[in-house]
Parts: sequence; structure tokens; C-alpha cells
Amino acid sequence: MSRWLGHLVGALAALVLAACATPAPSCDTQAPVPWRAVAPGVWVWEPAAPADISTANQGHVATTSVFIDGGEALVVDPGPSLRHGQRVRASLTCRFGARVRWVVNTHAHAENVLGNAAFADLQHRGQLDIVATPGTQAGMRQRCDQCLAHITEAAGAQALAGTTVVWPHRALAHGERLTVGRQQLQVLRVAQAHTEDDLLLWWPAQRVLWAGGLVYGDRLPELAQGSLSGWLRALTVIDALRPQVVIGGTASSAEGGRVPTLESTRRYLRALRDAVWAAMDSGRHASEAATLALPDFAHWAGYAQRQGFNVLRAWRELEPLWMNKGEAPDR
Repeated sequence: MSRWLGHLVGALAALVLAACATPAPSCDTQAPVPWRAVAPGVWVWEPAAPADISTANQGHVATTSVFIDGGEALVVDPGPSLRHGQRVRASLTCRFGARVRWVVNTHAHAENVLGNAAFADLQHRGQLDIVATPGTQAGMRQRCDQCLAHITEAAGAQALAGTTVVWPHRALAHGERLTVGRQQLQVLRVAQAHTEDDLLLWWPAQRVLWAGGLVYGDRLPELAQGSLSGWLRALTVIDALRPQVVIGGTASSAEGGRVPTLESTRRYLRALRDAVWAAMDSGRHASEAATLALPDFAHWAGYAQRQGFNVLRAWRELEPLWMNKGEAPDR
């Protein structure tokens, strides 16, 4: 009986190892990554154009970024698929000669975190940590299986081939520091903003901020798991840091003391808030919310898909304040 049990345990262990084993990507088979340098040691792989997930972009609608120093690398938001993550991993090895020490998930959206699959074997062997905030860990466990099915349908089964959900190994605390080579990056947590628990990563030496989904480019922000008021407060937190480079949906550098993508994100959120508040003042009802348009942003990717939903979310959040004769947030 004990011998049979030993064989069973051995077989189960072999299965676990096989499940965690992601073949190391080859330098000869992986297409090069079109990195763009935005600060010393900081590189971004941005989407080809602002867009929602489709077969044309294979789910690559959010920026993947790496920070490299002293032969070590940190990856922020490894992308939407195993294939995407494998290209990142191969590039870090073949182009930069860097060993990945950290993979950071800024928030629990499929297009940001499913690239974890490319690093699963390294995490299993204790050679790196995939990390996130506690709320992002919980959000991934709640939604990622469903999100994997959704992104596979939208981006195509070929683009997502071999992709599995790989959970962050460790939760990060506010104020914690991640060491990469000779540099340290500071972890900042923002609750109830773009999602239930967003992560900012701050490099004060060069005033570089990784903002995850809190800062968009010309793509309509998504309020599905977020809070309009909390998001506006989070942008104020970012303002206080006075970053020179902000990496979110795309990477943007300060111009005249202002970061264009930060300002455009704030402009949309304020316009959404003001339009909903004005609609309530004029006696309109929540049933009409889906018809509340913001023409200045109609050219942004995802407007047709998300504007009506964002209005409904904002209405539900703001209505109690309006009923109590309060003021709209961030005024």
C-alpha cells in the first residue's frame, strides 16, 4: 500500500512539474520585440494603434514594459498571452542578456496579466517572483478564467494557444521596494480606482511612473471594476509625484510640467462626471444614461463599446451624492 501511495505521489508531482514547465523561448524562433526606450533602462512595447481586442492585434492593446539594470530585469504587465510573454522573455535574454527577477501585474485585466504564462516555469523553480497587490490577486482568481475565454474569443484561439492563467506568487504591500540591479522601485497601492486594487510603480531617481490602467491614451477608459471618484483621486496622487515619464496604456513624457496622457484621461473622467451630474440636475433618469454622449471623445477606440456602460456606472456612483445635495467629486 505504501509503495502504491509513493508511486501515486510521484506521478502527481510529475504532472505538476509538467504543467509548470514552459519551454524556454528560443532566440532563433521568436520575432524581435519593437522596444522603445523612454528612460535609462526603461523600454516599452506599445500597441501598434489604440484599439480594442481583436484578431488583428492578437489582444495586444496595453503596453508591456521592462526595466533593466545590472543584468537583471523587471517586467511590468507581460501581456495578453503565452506567445506575447515568450517574445518578451526571449528578447530580454537574447537582446539584453538580462535575467528576469520580477514580473509585476498592475491590475487584474486579461490583456495585462495572461503573459504570466511565459514565466511560470521560472516562478515554479524560484528564479523569479510574479507579484501583484492583494486585490489584484483576488480579482484574478475571481475573473481570469472567464477573461481567458473572453479574450480567446475576441483575439482568436491561435493567438492564445497554450495560454493558461498563472497566479501571482506573492502579494505586494504599499511602500514595498523592488530591487533591480542597483536600483529600487517603490510600490504604491491605489484602491477602488480603475479596478479594485491598482498598483503604481515609482522610480524616483528618474521620476518614472508605471501607472498600469490608471492612465490611457486615445482609448476610452474602462470603469467595469472601478470607481469614478476613486480614479480621479488616484490621478491627484500621481500629480503629487510630478513624474517626468508615465507608462500606462502608452508611454508619455511631461511637456511643460504636464503629462499628456494623464491630462487626457482626467479630462475624460471629469467630462463624464460633469455630464452625468448635469443630466441628474435636468431631471433625466438613469434609464436614459446610455444615450448620454461625449462627442469630444467619440474618436477614441472603444467609445462605441464602453461609453454607455461608463455612464451607467458613473450614474450609479454619483446618484447618492446628488440625492443628498452633495457636490460632485473632484470639484
